[in-house]
Amino acid sequence: MSEAETPNRSPQIRKDRIHNRWVLFSPARSRRPSDFKAKSNPQPNNQTACPFCAGHEHECAPEIFRVPADATNDWKIRVIQNLYPAVSRELGFQNPVSVLGDVAVSGFGFHDVVIESPVHSVNLSDLSPAQVGEVLLACKKRIEQLRICDSIKYVQVFKNHGASAGASMSHSHSQMIALPIVPPTVSARLESMAEHYKQTGKCSLCDIQPNELLIDESAHFISLVPFAATFAFEIWIIPREHSSHFHEIDSEKATDLGGLLKLMLLKMSLQLNNPPFNLLIHTSPFQDYPSYAPSTHWFLQIAPHLSGVGGFEIATGCYINPVFPEDAAKILRDVRISN
Repeated sequence: MSEAETPNRSPQIRKDRIHNRWVLFSPARSRRPSDFKAKSNPQPNNQTACPFCAGHEHECAPEIFRVPADATNDWKIRVIQNLYPAVSRELGFQNPVSVLGDVAVSGFGFHDVVIESPVHSVNLSDLSPAQVGEVLLACKKRIEQLRICDSIKYVQVFKNHGASAGASMSHSHSQMIALPIVPPTVSARLESMAEHYKQTGKCSLCDIQPNELLIDESAHFISLVPFAATFAFEIWIIPREHSSHFHEIDSEKATDLGGLLKLMLLKMSLQLNNPPFNLLIHTSPFQDYPSYAPSTHWFLQIAPHLSGVGGFEIATGCYINPVFPEDAAKILRDVRISN
C-alpha cells in the first residue's frame, strides 16, 4: 500500500462486541501502516540444542504422552509437565475461603507444555499443514484428558513466540494451563456474546461479515483482522460452523486449520519482520451452560507485539491501536508467500 493509497483516517473509538470493551484507533500516532515492522525479536537464547530437543528427554519434567504414541527416538510431538509450573497438580482443589471479604482458593491446576517438533530450529510455521494439525490435535487430546478432573473448569492454550512475548525457551512449543476457576476475561466474553445473541438471535461470530477485514479463508475457517482489533495486525481465525469448544475439532478440520494458521504465521513474519507474538485459543469452560451454547463460538487469536502497553491501557483497559483493521487486512491479504 503506497502513501497515496493509505486513507487519511481520523481517530475512532470502536466497540469490541466479543469482549465488551473499547479500542481507540489513532493512526496519527504512527507511520504508514505498511511501514510497521518489529524492531527485533531476540530469542530467549541462541542454543542449538536444549531439553526440548530429541535425545534430551531426560532433562525435562515427566512426559504425559507423545506422538506417535509408540515412538522412541523418532517422536514428532511431546506433551510434558512444565518444569516450573504456575499452578500445582499436587495441591488438590479446595473450596474458596473468604477472609474479610477477600476470596482465595488453592493454586491447584495443571501446567503443561506441547513440544511442537524434536528439532530445535524448526518453528510452527515451518511444519506442513498436516503437522500443524497434529500439534492442534495433541492440544485437543490433552484438553480431553483434563476434562476428566471435575475441579477443572477452564483450559487456556497459548503460545509465546519471542522473549518479549513471554517465551523463556527458543525451541518451538505451546503451553496450556488448566484452572479451577473461569478467568474474568473469559466470563466477560461469554456474557458479551450471550447478550448479542439475546438481542439479535445470532451468534456474534457466526454473524460476522468480514468484507474488507478478510485476509484469507479455507474450507472450514476464515481469517480476518477483527473490527476492533486490540493490537496492530492482530489476526483471528474463526470456524465457519458454530462450535463452542476447541476440543470438538476433528482431524480433517485440524489439518484445514493447520494450513490456514501456517499461512497467517508466514504472512505475519514476512510483513512484520518475524515479530514476537502470542497465539491464543479462546474456547468455552467445561461446565456446560445451556443458555450459552447457541452464543459461544471458539476462535484462535494471533497478537503481534509491535508496541508496548502504557499507563492509559493499564488504567482504562482501553487499548490504543495505531493501525486501522481495514488497512492491516489489506496489507496482509497482499503478502505473497512463495511455495
